[in-house]
Amino acid sequence: MKLYIKVQPKASKERIEKQTDNSYKAYVYEAASKGKANKRLIELLAEHFDTKKHKIRILHGTKSRNKIIELQEN
Repeated sequence: MKLYIKVQPKASKERIEKQTDNSYKAYVYEAASKGKANKRLIELLAEHFDTKKHKIRILHGTKSRNKIIELQEN
């Protein structure tokens, strides 16, 4: 499954908000430096979708706020 996610780094509260069927907005505490925000995004998505971190990967947008994420089905 592909997800389209807009990430807000350095947020005051971490959360994931569903926008449409396959698009979300994610708020993470981490700054967008040295991949910290991406790493935390994957951890947050794993918690949200109740899956393991290795089943989530960023297909496009590692250096952008707009990302395409692949979520492997069980």
